[in-house]
Parts: sequence; structure tokens; C-alpha cells
Amino acid sequence: MSAAGTGIRVLVVEDDPVAADAHALYAGRVAGFSVVGVAHSRAAAVRLLERTPVDLILLDLYLPDGHGLQLLRALRAAGHSADVIAVTSARDLAIVREGVSLGVVQYVLKPFTFATLRDRLARYAEFRAAAGEASGQDEVDRALATLRTPQPASLPKGLSAPTLEAVTRSLRAAAEGLTAAETGAAVGISRITARRYLEHLVNEGRAARAPQYGQIGRPELQYRWLSAPGASGHR
Repeated sequence: MSAAGTGIRVLVVEDDPVAADAHALYAGRVAGFSVVGVAHSRAAAVRLLERTPVDLILLDLYLPDGHGLQLLRALRAAGHSADVIAVTSARDLAIVREGVSLGVVQYVLKPFTFATLRDRLARYAEFRAAAGEASGQDEVDRALATLRTPQPASLPKGLSAPTLEAVTRSLRAAAEGLTAAETGAAVGISRITARRYLEHLVNEGRAARAPQYGQIGRPELQYRWLSAPGASGHR
């Protein structure tokens, strides 16, 4: 966790401890942001906000003691003005609209990579830093576009987003993990190509690898999907 009192102060609200640690680690790696607390429930978040100044909340919407938007409504009623980025798997557009009305400035859908969150935070920081009076409609539109239209996170050369999505989907569906050969067969690409995508997921902290023993010859690497940051279930 970053030292408090520097940069944009961030509170992570996420009930899954592994995901919460990952979110805090990611946010703490972005220049200009400081993680000042982690809460695993609505009640814990309220207690922390009573004693700690916070500029931005990374908010999971499914908490053990209430919906994240219930927390946000209570905070607004109490006069808390912190901005909110929803970090969730919730794709119900009615919830998205309600969140926007309560001050959710962005949504980051799980699962995501560090590059995705870094892009959202950088754009939020740019929007927040804008000061002074706009010269006209165009300048207002540009400021809002900075916040609302993030660019897709770039992939390493030679990797494509559709193939990465297919590899991710296959790996997530395999409870026991997959080798590069198994992944390639499932997706319809070569073993070597599959390994590049799997290694990318490992480098992004989305997957882990370990030798698979018990077969004749050299052991193969087995890749397994990791739930952090917050990729599991309906969250």
C-alpha cells in the first residue's frame, strides 16, 4: 500500500481479499495515486471514510452487507464527494445508469489487466487536473472525452485482442489448467502461439504457470487462471 497523503487518495472497497490486494497493488503502481485504505465490506468502508480523507473509491458493487450503490447513496447523503470508479462484473445497464447518477465516473469490468486500470486512472487524473473556465463547448467536450472514451490497452506486438479473449475464455473454463498445446487445440492456434498468449497473461498477473509432472519426457508447463484481480464469479 502506498504511503498516505501523497497524490490522489484511493480507497479500495472489495470483499475478496485476494482481489482487494491486487486492486490496491495496481492502483499503487500508477504515478500520482496513493492507496490510503482497503475495506472488505460496506460497514468497513464507512468506518474508514469517517477517519480518512479519500479522493477516489475503487468500488466493487457486490458486498457482503449490501450493494455497492447502496453504500454510494449513503455516502452522498452524508456529504461525501469522493469520485467512484466501479470495479465489477455487473453488466446491467440499469445499474450503470444509476451509478452514473450517483457519481460513478467510470466502470472497469472484471477481469481486467493492470494496463486497463492504469489507463482509466491516468485519464481520471487528467480530467481531475483540468482547471479554469472552459472557452466554449468544444473544450467542455474534450474534457469529458478524456474521462469517458479511454483507448484500448495496447497489446504486445503480434498479439490480437480477439485471440487473447479466446485464450482467456478457454483458460478460465479449465479448472485444472491447460498446457500450451491444449490451449492451442481449444482455440485453433499453434502451441507456440498459444504459449505467447499464456505468457502474456502470466506477465499481467492473470494466470500462473507450473511444471506438470507424471508423464514420460520433459514436464510441460501447466497454466492456470487466477481470480485476482476480482475475476471470479458474478462480482
